[in-house]
Amino acid sequence: MARINDSYLKLKAGYLFPEIGRRVSAFAQANPDAKIIRLGIGDVTEPLPQACRDAMVLAVHDMGDRSKFKGYGPEQGYEWLREKIATQDFKARGCDIDASEIFISDGSKCDCGAILDILGSDNRIAVTDPVYPVYVDTNVMAGNTGDMNDKGEYDGLVYLPITAENDFTAAIPTEKVDLIYLCFPNNPTGATATKAHLEAWVAYARKHGSIILFDAAYEAFIQDPDMPHSIFEIEGARDCAIEFRSFSKNAGFTGTRCAMTVVPKSLKGKTKDGQDVELWGLWNRRQSTKFNGVSYIVQRGAEAVYSPEGQAQTKALIQFYMENAKIILDRLTAIGISVYGGTNAPYVWVKTPQGLSSWDFFDKLLSVCNVVGTPGSGFGAAGEGYFRISAFNSRENVNEAMDRIEAKFKA
Repeated sequence: MARINDSYLKLKAGYLFPEIGRRVSAFAQANPDAKIIRLGIGDVTEPLPQACRDAMVLAVHDMGDRSKFKGYGPEQGYEWLREKIATQDFKARGCDIDASEIFISDGSKCDCGAILDILGSDNRIAVTDPVYPVYVDTNVMAGNTGDMNDKGEYDGLVYLPITAENDFTAAIPTEKVDLIYLCFPNNPTGATATKAHLEAWVAYARKHGSIILFDAAYEAFIQDPDMPHSIFEIEGARDCAIEFRSFSKNAGFTGTRCAMTVVPKSLKGKTKDGQDVELWGLWNRRQSTKFNGVSYIVQRGAEAVYSPEGQAQTKALIQFYMENAKIILDRLTAIGISVYGGTNAPYVWVKTPQGLSSWDFFDKLLSVCNVVGTPGSGFGAAGEGYFRISAFNSRENVNEAMDRIEAKFKA
């Protein structure tokens, strides 16, 4: 009989969001008249920008014209899209990133897991706690961890607690680690990292030969002009970092799928016998073998984000969600609930009221208010006692959800 990958058996019974879906489905079946408002999973609700839709329609027509038809595209992505990304997302902010170092993909979540294909199994890996579960679970699947302990932590990972006491920014470890997952603006806490904080991480990584896996999926939501949007705004980051970005949240591409990963050509890792190898070539080889690229139609839609119309429409979309976040932040604060984040990210990190555990608050919020959020403990042990509320929904639903919470939890 064929052998399975035993590492999958180390995983929790269900990924966080499917477990939320299971509980919500069970409640909905038992309460068919309940109007459930979902502020849990970070899925957008507003339509794609008009500029993106128009570009996609034109691209569909191209596919009906033999002279313009596109079959398999370049695995790395079309150059016209990569050039716009390099110019407007990176060079405009002083980042020395070339279009050839950008790889278009169907999601930063996918790439955060797939990047492990080109990295060794004996690296010492650091993650924040709480943490986006994909970073942990993909390492478990790859066999890079031991079993889970009683605290919900996997042996073999170095956990860096991010708490209210340290402003939800990870402390530099005192021990040497090889891979470091950082996400800023942070999912789930909504915290941001200052330039000084990222400089400290880059200095650490360069000193120890470490690689920072920097998830910047929410960079477009940063409102503070002094906050860096990219790890590559930090001098020396080209030699120690890979960055993941996405069109999912800033331009509403969650159902359309388009993202990017930046691998500088100067970034190197070591073989078992100590030789230096450029990671760009390995990632290019991996993508060429396992990935056939993002569709032409979707890439034309993503390209339109960089048009003057697309920039204005995307900015308005981001502002809409940030106004939702402010409503959540202000109204929960007004009823005496401690909240964090929500000013440079579309997530509000809530201290659970009444001494409730994360899942108990989830169940109470669902059953009493018919509102769905995300239990903090699902993001790691340090997330216990917290709860994530997403700003991704309509204005009407956000206001109604706050009305319901205010009625039941007002101090």
